[in-house]
Amino acid sequence: MKELIDTGNLPKHIAVIMDGNGRWAQNQGAARVFGHRNAIKAVREVTEGCAELGVSFLTLYAFSTENWARPEFEVRALMELLVQSIGNELPTMMKNNVKLDTIGDTASLPRSCQNQLAKAIAETRNNTGLNLILALGYSGKWDITQAARKLAEDVRNGVLLPEEINEEMVAGNLSTEHRPEVDLMLRTGGDHRISNFLLWQLAYSELYFYEDLFWPDFRREHLYEAILSYQNRERRFGKTGEQIKANGAK
Repeated sequence: MKELIDTGNLPKHIAVIMDGNGRWAQNQGAARVFGHRNAIKAVREVTEGCAELGVSFLTLYAFSTENWARPEFEVRALMELLVQSIGNELPTMMKNNVKLDTIGDTASLPRSCQNQLAKAIAETRNNTGLNLILALGYSGKWDITQAARKLAEDVRNGVLLPEEINEEMVAGNLSTEHRPEVDLMLRTGGDHRISNFLLWQLAYSELYFYEDLFWPDFRREHLYEAILSYQNRERRFGKTGEQIKANGAK
Protein backbone atom coordinates (compact mmCIF):
# COMPACT_ATOMS: atom_id res chain seq x y z
CA MET A 1 0.00 0.00 0.00
CA LYS A 2 2.88 2.35 0.77
CA GLU A 3 4.08 2.31 -2.85
CA LEU A 4 0.72 3.73 -3.99
CA ILE A 5 1.21 6.93 -1.97
CA ASP A 6 2.13 10.08 -3.89
CA THR A 7 4.92 11.52 -1.74
CA GLY A 8 4.51 14.83 -3.58
CA ASN A 9 0.98 15.19 -2.21
CA LEU A 10 1.35 14.33 1.45
CA PRO A 11 -0.70 16.00 4.18
CA LYS A 12 1.72 18.42 5.82
CA HIS A 13 0.07 18.10 9.23
CA ILE A 14 -1.67 14.96 10.52
CA ALA A 15 -3.51 14.90 13.84
CA VAL A 16 -4.68 11.77 15.64
CA ILE A 17 -7.32 11.08 18.29
CA MET A 18 -6.00 7.83 19.75
CA ASP A 19 -9.28 6.34 20.94
CA GLY A 20 -10.27 2.90 22.17
CA ASN A 21 -7.51 1.86 24.57
CA GLY A 22 -9.94 1.11 27.40
CA ARG A 23 -12.41 -0.77 25.23
CA TRP A 24 -9.58 -2.77 23.65
CA ALA A 25 -8.43 -3.84 27.13
CA GLN A 26 -11.96 -4.72 28.24
CA ASN A 27 -12.31 -6.92 25.16
CA GLN A 28 -9.19 -8.74 26.39
CA GLY A 29 -10.77 -9.16 29.83
CA ALA A 30 -8.21 -6.76 31.33
CA ALA A 31 -8.23 -3.41 33.12
CA ARG A 32 -8.34 -0.21 31.06
CA VAL A 33 -4.73 0.60 31.96
CA PHE A 34 -3.66 -2.53 30.07
CA GLY A 35 -4.94 -0.87 26.89
CA HIS A 36 -2.91 2.27 27.51
CA ARG A 37 0.24 0.21 28.00
CA ASN A 38 -0.37 -1.66 24.75
CA ALA A 39 -0.91 1.59 22.83
CA ILE A 40 2.80 2.49 22.82
CA LYS A 41 3.50 0.32 19.76
CA ALA A 42 0.76 2.17 17.85
CA VAL A 43 2.36 5.51 18.74
CA ARG A 44 5.69 4.21 17.48
CA GLU A 45 4.09 2.91 14.28
CA VAL A 46 2.35 6.18 13.36
CA THR A 47 5.41 8.27 14.29
CA GLU A 48 7.89 6.20 12.32
CA GLY A 49 5.43 5.87 9.43
CA CYS A 50 5.03 9.63 9.17
CA ALA A 51 8.78 10.18 9.52
CA GLU A 52 9.59 7.69 6.75
CA LEU A 53 7.06 9.22 4.33
CA GLY A 54 8.18 12.79 4.97
CA VAL A 55 5.14 14.18 6.80
CA SER A 56 6.18 17.42 8.50
CA PHE A 57 3.90 17.56 11.56
CA LEU A 58 2.13 14.91 13.63
CA THR A 59 -0.03 15.92 16.60
CA LEU A 60 -1.24 13.21 18.98
CA TYR A 61 -4.10 13.84 21.41
CA ALA A 62 -2.37 12.22 24.38
CA PHE A 63 -4.32 13.65 27.33
CA SER A 64 -7.25 16.04 27.19
CA THR A 65 -8.43 18.54 29.78
CA GLU A 66 -11.51 16.36 30.22
CA ASN A 67 -9.35 13.29 30.96
CA TRP A 68 -8.61 14.72 34.42
CA ALA A 69 -12.16 13.62 35.35
CA ARG A 70 -11.28 9.94 34.87
CA PRO A 71 -10.74 7.66 37.91
CA GLU A 72 -7.72 8.80 39.91
CA PHE A 73 -5.86 5.48 39.59
CA GLU A 74 -6.21 5.58 35.77
CA VAL A 75 -4.93 9.16 35.58
CA ARG A 76 -1.99 8.28 37.82
CA ALA A 77 -1.18 5.24 35.67
CA LEU A 78 -1.36 7.35 32.52
CA MET A 79 1.06 9.91 33.96
CA GLU A 80 3.51 7.18 35.02
CA LEU A 81 3.25 5.60 31.58
CA LEU A 82 3.88 8.95 29.92
CA VAL A 83 7.12 9.48 31.87
CA GLN A 84 8.30 5.94 31.20
CA SER A 85 7.42 6.03 27.49
CA ILE A 86 9.13 9.34 26.76
CA GLY A 87 12.32 8.08 28.37
CA ASN A 88 12.17 4.77 26.52
CA GLU A 89 11.35 6.31 23.13
CA LEU A 90 13.94 9.10 23.22
CA PRO A 91 16.70 7.02 21.51
CA THR A 92 14.24 6.08 18.75
CA MET A 93 13.26 9.73 18.27
CA MET A 94 16.91 10.68 17.96
CA LYS A 95 17.52 7.83 15.49
CA ASN A 96 14.58 8.94 13.33
CA ASN A 97 15.47 12.66 13.54
CA VAL A 98 12.13 13.44 15.27
CA LYS A 99 11.69 16.76 17.06
CA LEU A 100 9.38 16.60 20.10
CA ASP A 101 7.17 19.40 21.37
CA THR A 102 3.95 19.81 23.34
CA ILE A 103 0.80 21.91 23.32
CA GLY A 104 -1.65 22.34 26.18
CA ASP A 105 -1.59 23.24 29.84
CA THR A 106 1.50 21.19 30.64
CA ALA A 107 1.92 23.09 33.93
CA SER A 108 -1.01 21.02 35.20
CA LEU A 109 0.97 17.79 34.73
CA PRO A 110 2.93 16.17 37.59
CA ARG A 111 6.43 17.54 38.03
CA SER A 112 8.00 14.23 36.94
CA CYS A 113 6.15 14.47 33.61
CA GLN A 114 7.18 18.08 33.11
CA ASN A 115 10.82 17.21 33.77
CA GLN A 116 10.86 14.25 31.39
CA LEU A 117 9.15 16.28 28.68
CA ALA A 118 11.58 19.16 29.11
CA LYS A 119 14.53 16.78 28.84
CA ALA A 120 13.21 15.13 25.65
CA ILE A 121 12.28 18.46 24.05
CA ALA A 122 15.77 19.83 24.77
CA GLU A 123 17.53 16.73 23.43
CA THR A 124 15.52 16.65 20.19
CA ARG A 125 15.52 20.42 19.64
CA ASN A 126 18.02 20.32 16.77
CA ASN A 127 16.40 17.41 14.92
CA THR A 128 15.14 18.40 11.48
CA GLY A 129 12.70 15.62 10.55
CA LEU A 130 9.15 15.03 11.71
CA ASN A 131 7.75 17.46 14.28
CA LEU A 132 5.96 15.27 16.85
CA ILE A 133 3.58 17.28 19.03
CA LEU A 134 1.94 15.79 22.10
CA ALA A 135 -1.32 17.48 23.13
CA LEU A 136 -1.27 17.19 26.92
CA GLY A 137 -3.74 18.84 29.27
CA TYR A 138 -5.19 20.16 26.04
CA SER A 139 -8.63 21.10 24.75
CA GLY A 140 -9.65 23.20 21.78
CA LYS A 141 -11.84 25.45 23.93
CA TRP A 142 -8.94 26.01 26.35
CA ASP A 143 -6.71 26.90 23.40
CA ILE A 144 -9.10 29.48 21.96
CA THR A 145 -9.83 30.91 25.42
CA GLN A 146 -6.18 31.49 26.25
CA ALA A 147 -5.66 33.11 22.83
CA ALA A 148 -8.61 35.46 23.53
CA ARG A 149 -7.11 36.38 26.90
CA LYS A 150 -3.78 37.30 25.29
CA LEU A 151 -5.51 39.51 22.74
CA ALA A 152 -7.69 41.09 25.43
CA GLU A 153 -4.55 41.89 27.42
CA ASP A 154 -3.06 43.63 24.37
CA VAL A 155 -6.26 45.66 23.97
CA ARG A 156 -6.23 46.61 27.65
CA ASN A 157 -2.59 47.69 27.41
CA GLY A 158 -3.31 49.84 24.36
CA VAL A 159 -1.16 47.70 22.07
CA LEU A 160 -4.13 46.66 19.94
CA LEU A 161 -7.54 47.98 18.95
CA PRO A 162 -10.49 45.55 18.97
CA GLU A 163 -11.21 46.22 15.30
CA GLU A 164 -7.63 45.26 14.41
CA ILE A 165 -8.10 41.68 15.59
CA ASN A 166 -8.21 39.27 12.65
CA GLU A 167 -7.94 35.54 12.03
CA GLU A 168 -4.15 35.68 11.68
CA MET A 169 -3.82 37.27 15.12
CA VAL A 170 -6.05 34.66 16.71
CA ALA A 171 -4.11 31.84 15.04
CA GLY A 172 -0.82 33.38 16.14
CA ASN A 173 -1.90 33.32 19.77
CA LEU A 174 -3.03 29.69 19.79
CA SER A 175 -0.71 27.09 21.28
CA THR A 176 0.02 25.84 17.75
CA GLU A 177 1.05 29.38 16.64
CA HIS A 178 3.66 28.89 13.86
CA ARG A 179 2.52 25.40 12.90
CA PRO A 180 0.28 24.79 9.86
CA GLU A 181 -3.39 23.94 10.26
CA VAL A 182 -4.28 20.25 10.16
CA ASP A 183 -4.71 18.66 6.72
CA LEU A 184 -5.80 15.22 7.88
CA MET A 185 -7.28 14.07 11.19
CA LEU A 186 -7.51 10.38 12.09
CA ARG A 187 -9.66 8.86 14.80
CA THR A 188 -9.76 5.23 15.87
CA GLY A 189 -12.44 3.61 17.99
CA GLY A 190 -15.51 4.11 15.80
CA ASP A 191 -16.73 7.47 17.14
CA HIS A 192 -17.41 10.29 14.67
CA ARG A 193 -16.56 13.42 16.63
CA ILE A 194 -13.56 15.67 17.21
CA SER A 195 -13.89 15.73 21.02
CA ASN A 196 -12.69 19.28 21.70
CA PHE A 197 -9.45 18.71 19.76
CA LEU A 198 -7.79 21.50 17.74
CA LEU A 199 -11.15 23.21 17.09
CA TRP A 200 -9.65 26.16 15.19
CA GLN A 201 -6.94 24.17 13.43
CA LEU A 202 -9.37 21.52 12.11
CA ALA A 203 -11.52 24.07 10.23
CA TYR A 204 -10.75 22.56 6.80
CA SER A 205 -9.18 19.28 7.81
CA GLU A 206 -10.08 16.06 6.04
CA LEU A 207 -11.44 13.56 8.58
CA TYR A 208 -10.81 9.81 8.53
CA PHE A 209 -12.58 7.51 10.99
CA TYR A 210 -11.70 3.87 11.63
CA GLU A 211 -14.96 2.06 12.37
CA ASP A 212 -13.66 -1.21 13.83
CA LEU A 213 -10.14 -0.34 14.91
CA PHE A 214 -9.06 0.47 18.47
CA TRP A 215 -5.85 2.43 18.91
CA PRO A 216 -3.64 -0.40 20.28
CA ASP A 217 -4.15 -2.27 16.97
CA PHE A 218 -3.15 0.70 14.78
CA ARG A 219 -0.27 -0.07 12.41
CA ARG A 220 1.45 1.67 9.50
CA GLU A 221 -0.89 0.19 6.90
CA HIS A 222 -3.73 2.03 8.64
CA LEU A 223 -1.81 5.29 8.23
CA TYR A 224 -1.22 4.52 4.55
CA GLU A 225 -4.92 3.74 4.11
CA ALA A 226 -5.90 7.16 5.46
CA ILE A 227 -3.31 9.03 3.39
CA LEU A 228 -4.46 7.30 0.21
CA SER A 229 -8.03 8.33 1.01
CA TYR A 230 -6.83 11.90 1.56
CA GLN A 231 -5.04 11.94 -1.79
CA ASN A 232 -8.22 10.88 -3.58
CA ARG A 233 -10.27 13.76 -2.17
CA GLU A 234 -10.83 17.18 -3.70
CA ARG A 235 -10.06 19.87 -1.13
CA ARG A 236 -12.14 22.90 -2.12
CA PHE A 237 -11.84 25.24 0.91
CA GLY A 238 -15.25 26.76 0.13
CA LYS A 239 -14.63 27.07 -3.61
CA THR A 240 -16.27 25.07 -6.38
CA GLY A 241 -14.69 22.03 -7.95
CA GLU A 242 -14.44 23.94 -11.24
CA GLN A 243 -12.44 26.73 -9.58
CA ILE A 244 -10.01 24.22 -8.03
CA LYS A 245 -9.47 22.50 -11.37
CA ALA A 246 -8.98 25.83 -13.15
CA ASN A 247 -6.37 26.94 -10.61
CA GLY A 248 -4.62 23.59 -10.83
CA ALA A 249 -4.37 23.92 -14.61
CA LYS A 250 -2.51 27.22 -14.39
